[in-house]
Amino acid sequence: MSASVSVAGCPQGGKQGPCQPAHHVSQETELPRPYPNEIPHNEKLLSLKYESLDYDNSENQLFLEEERRINHAAFRTVEIKRWVICAMIGILTGLVACFIDIVVENLAGLKYRVVKDNIDKFTEKGGLSFSLLLWAILNASVVMVGSVIVAFIEPVAAGSGIPQIKCYLNGVKIPHVVRLKTLVIKVCGVILSVVGGLAVGKEGPMIHSGAVIAAGISQGRSTSLKRDFKIFEYFRRDTEKRDFVSAGAAAGVSAAFGAPVGGVLFSLEEGASFWNQFLTWRIFFASMISTFTLNSVLSVYHGNAWDLSSPGLINFGRFDTEKMGYTIQEIPIFIFMGVVGGILGALFNALNYWLTMFRIRYIHRPCLQVIEAMLVAAVTAAVGFVMIYCSRDCQPIQGSSVAYPLQLFCADGEYNSMATAFFNTPEKSVVNLFHDPPGSYNPMTLGMFTLMYFFLACWTYGLTVSAGVFIPSLLIGAAWGRLFGISLSYLTKGSIWADPGKYALMGAAAQLGGIVRMTLSLTVIMMEATGNVTYGFPIMLVLMTAKIVGDYFVEGLYDMHIQLQSVPFLHWEAPVTSHSLTAREVMSTPVTCLRRIERVGTVVDILSDTSSNHNGFPVVESNPNTTQVGSGGCLCNSGAGSWLLLSQPVFVERANLSLVQRRLKLKDFRDAYPRFPPIQSIHVSQDERECMIDLSEFMNPSPYTVPQEASLPRVFKLFRALGLRHLVVVNNHNEVVGMVTRKDLARYRLGKEGLEELSLAQT
Repeated sequence: MSASVSVAGCPQGGKQGPCQPAHHVSQETELPRPYPNEIPHNEKLLSLKYESLDYDNSENQLFLEEERRINHAAFRTVEIKRWVICAMIGILTGLVACFIDIVVENLAGLKYRVVKDNIDKFTEKGGLSFSLLLWAILNASVVMVGSVIVAFIEPVAAGSGIPQIKCYLNGVKIPHVVRLKTLVIKVCGVILSVVGGLAVGKEGPMIHSGAVIAAGISQGRSTSLKRDFKIFEYFRRDTEKRDFVSAGAAAGVSAAFGAPVGGVLFSLEEGASFWNQFLTWRIFFASMISTFTLNSVLSVYHGNAWDLSSPGLINFGRFDTEKMGYTIQEIPIFIFMGVVGGILGALFNALNYWLTMFRIRYIHRPCLQVIEAMLVAAVTAAVGFVMIYCSRDCQPIQGSSVAYPLQLFCADGEYNSMATAFFNTPEKSVVNLFHDPPGSYNPMTLGMFTLMYFFLACWTYGLTVSAGVFIPSLLIGAAWGRLFGISLSYLTKGSIWADPGKYALMGAAAQLGGIVRMTLSLTVIMMEATGNVTYGFPIMLVLMTAKIVGDYFVEGLYDMHIQLQSVPFLHWEAPVTSHSLTAREVMSTPVTCLRRIERVGTVVDILSDTSSNHNGFPVVESNPNTTQVGSGGCLCNSGAGSWLLLSQPVFVERANLSLVQRRLKLKDFRDAYPRFPPIQSIHVSQDERECMIDLSEFMNPSPYTVPQEASLPRVFKLFRALGLRHLVVVNNHNEVVGMVTRKDLARYRLGKEGLEELSLAQT
């Protein structure tokens, strides 16, 4: 933080005076620590480059005047607009999901037909190495295009996007995360990743896509296209935008799995940091519209317009309770599968953690990232080909649902069952493992497939391509779950309840739960996707067990990646052993204070100071009888505070004049939101620097404050629950002594040895 600016009667001496250093208990001898610009990346690091979003409305004069002018009828209109926006979010998310599904189906079908014809031709006359080369080159070429657009155009579109959306809803401003360009790259990237044969799914990125659609629609304009439709202007602020992004994430889940209730619960469990009853109903509405839109369009596309048989991008197919019921004796077996899923999930996350650390340190150039993605695509094709080539698991083709049956060295009328797992899109492979009749797979085939696909999926997650981890996790789990069912059937001499499809479902739930550690939402998603409430209880048990076992070893995959990106993410509660810390020990100091009427030059200098590690400036007023300072309010520079005050001629011309040329309106802030030009782009002449500016209209006159003796959990609860950007710390005389920001709270976390403090750096 910069040195304290001596304004508003802030004395420059004294230990705990207003606007004075009070960083730690031993502050007398400690100087403010300089933050290193770049230090080697490690997991005990918090980045200073991430700003906070402000989910608490600043009730300044401009805001209050507008709110008082709006009558009851106008508020009803605003509420109707919210419902309209939620409907539009649902429709557009559904349409984007349809587009992805149809394009993937056609392009992947074309690729598999070309490779199948080539393999069939060379099986007869020899030279199958040409088929391997063709498959590897096709995969690598498609993935290269998908990786190039992500690495060089929009890196934030990499991965599933769920960690980034979790951070956004938590209150962290991730650059470009909800831009139109991000959506376009995400959609194109995920199509190319799936068609390129990587061990990925297209369901996870739908959540990010839904969030971007929601952010764009709710603002009534596109900053990327420079088009303002002059609608929904009331919603141009962080608080409103956050609620719509929650609805978009839910609509994405709903379109992916055909699970509207699961979508709402996903948004509640994994995404939203702030919740209320009205929001729940609107989010459910958006989710339902999303599923219905996808269902309608895909049903028409598949030629059964009135059937509505495609509720989501992946449909697990109905599990018939009569054939695949479970008994009370199986409950311990399901719990054991949950333990296995938790251990395998923890292993997956641990391997992916070390791999991601390696990537951050050594593969951070875009060209290297593209080469790695192409390498993984070629290796995936090569592994698939070798596994199919070496497999002698031949099954009769009659009554089979295999889309691209490969005969290879099997007899006429038979196909290679390893090909059903590798030579297909992952979604189709999952459904095959769930529903193929007993005896469709050799145990050796399933064992080898699980092993190879586990490592391929682990290597693939974190590549610079748009891709999700949901479907690969389900596929790994379905494979070992089916293997488990077959083994059980051998042990019990073909007992009626050992149906491999049922165990494939439980294995899929256990593996996905062990990797992402979702419980409530995932239970409902699995129930809705299978259309069977009967399995609710065993799925819930499996997921709870997988989470408990997995958490014992390592964090969930999404939380791990948030931590590796050094994002100041705030969990639901403060670390359990942090009651010994107080606000005085965690706050940022010294604080730069401003007066109600301040010289323009002073404001420009303060806002231009890049060494400031927060952008909140308490506005204080002097008491003429004493040197004490009463907290008059807080001017929070979220961008708007900087340039609008200075780019418009709103300040008083001279200190002794009260002439204001033009009064600023709230519309000026909304028209500029969310991309405010930096203060450096504004030219202020020497004459203008001597003018005075009245901050009364722009500051929040009633900021939240805490006494410096407040415990860390109390400060954390207030900051987190209200979605604050800054929290002013005052002493017994109501003098400002510090400022608590998101990074001050996020840097304390529970480690293996107890409470630990992370380093801060400009990574």
